[in-house]
Amino acid sequence: MDKKLLDILVCPLCKGPLVFDKAAGELICKGDRLAYPIRDDIPVMLQEEARELAADEEVT
Repeated sequence: MDKKLLDILVCPLCKGPLVFDKAAGELICKGDRLAYPIRDDIPVMLQEEARELAADEEVT
């Protein structure tokens, strides 16, 4: 994931910062506890496509 792109992307819901989870291939919003998928190196920043993080799922 391009560092410059990560610097400008924010959560579409709360406008908060995102954390890149390389292993899962997701961008994670800690505030909303949503994980946005990355498909073919393109972040899918749609709420409908995001998955909710489980209550016990740790965000680093």
